Amino acid sequence: INRFRCHRLDLSGNTRNCFLTGNPDSHRSFIGKGLRCLLNVPNTGVYRNAHHGSGRFCFRSAQPPGEKITSLQIDSAGELPHSFSAWNVRIIRSLRTSPSFRAAPVPLFWIIVKPAQKLLAIILGRSIRNWWKALPPNKRELFKESARRNKWKILLGVSSLGIVFIMFYFTHLEETPITGRARLLVFGKEHFRELSQMEYEMWMEEFKNQMLPETDARYQVVERVVGHLSESNKDIPEVSALKWVIHVVDEPGVNAFVLPNGQVFVFTGLLDAVSDIHQLSFILGHEIAHAVLEHAAEKASLVHFLDFLSLIFLTMIWAICPRDSLAVVGQWIQSKLQEFMFDRPYSRTLEAEADKVGLQFAAKACVDVRASSVFWQQMELAETIQGQPKIPEWLSTHPSHENRAEHLDRLIPQALKIRESCNCPSLSGPDPRLIFRLNMQHLLESSKDRKTPNSTKQDPSKPKPDFAHT
Repeated sequence: INRFRCHRLDLSGNTRNCFLTGNPDSHRSFIGKGLRCLLNVPNTGVYRNAHHGSGRFCFRSAQPPGEKITSLQIDSAGELPHSFSAWNVRIIRSLRTSPSFRAAPVPLFWIIVKPAQKLLAIILGRSIRNWWKALPPNKRELFKESARRNKWKILLGVSSLGIVFIMFYFTHLEETPITGRARLLVFGKEHFRELSQMEYEMWMEEFKNQMLPETDARYQVVERVVGHLSESNKDIPEVSALKWVIHVVDEPGVNAFVLPNGQVFVFTGLLDAVSDIHQLSFILGHEIAHAVLEHAAEKASLVHFLDFLSLIFLTMIWAICPRDSLAVVGQWIQSKLQEFMFDRPYSRTLEAEADKVGLQFAAKACVDVRASSVFWQQMELAETIQGQPKIPEWLSTHPSHENRAEHLDRLIPQALKIRESCNCPSLSGPDPRLIFRLNMQHLLESSKDRKTPNSTKQDPSKPKPDFAHT
């Protein structure tokens, strides 16, 4: 806490209190496009898409219908507006707050040759199996007898191979910036900078006709938020080393991501989706944390290491299985075990770490960090309203909304201490988490009243409370 350098938050603009606007179909069509990102490794991303599109709801303010809200505001006291004149439930099918990660020039070479590596492993394993089947029974027995006589030599060779992999792993461990966590990093940072530029040019080509000008109020809001987050955390070398460049895309998809070279992309759908400046600051802090912590390079390194190990098991599967059909099943089982035992849990770890660091970034920027967990509670409620089945967390690359909100709630006390140490204005307003719970209570009570129109407790001569105007 003592090393934090802090600055007060002063963002101007029109006050807004809207959590969500937009056409749900447009968000579904956006997700269908996919993200063509060179820094992409399968099954990663800040916001999980395993729910087949996540529902959301909104608090809508007294803004006149059809009027576009173009900016967000936080007042000088750092307070969040809490007066909601109405409830209006609306669904957005999917939110992705960052693209998945992929690798760069040298890693790109390994990605390109990866199918060839797997094909060679399959051919080698199948050739060993066919060679063994073609051996006469007496030669098979000779090989078995030779293996029994030299079992210690074979065990020593296998152990030596294992030691080589272990040594490679521990000699390529590095310390994660800020958190100090040990992580495997195989590829050099310069490779990812190079491919990050390639990916940036690709995104710019795709969105060249949708970029908002710098004079647009929505662009200025994002610029102020990112600028304040970076300025408030410039004591961190990894933050000050990057040049943060803002791009706001006029696209209804609820999406934001930051490339490893500091290129920030925010879709206008996200600006329509967040309820206030605090939630927007936390989301962008989360995205900046991914770039600062070099999660793209880390994820690509782990996938590369595991894929190389899997080639050995793939060769063994095709050598041992008596038929090709069984080998295909064995290969599928192996890939799923790797995915659910290593890839997805690791992605959830990176997401939790980005939440933690992003919350610290927001705290140093004098943001009301309590709003961070409310965002995920809103997402959880939206899925419940939509009636989507809950998918177990172990099937996803991201923590569940509920666990994510609980994790942030555990981190908020420490974040508030960081905020206090930065001489930020005190949070005099009510806790947004309390406001959310009270609104949930009112929602449930209103729903019960609607379900019991003939209840004797209600005076039929009086008009029934209208949910939308409560």
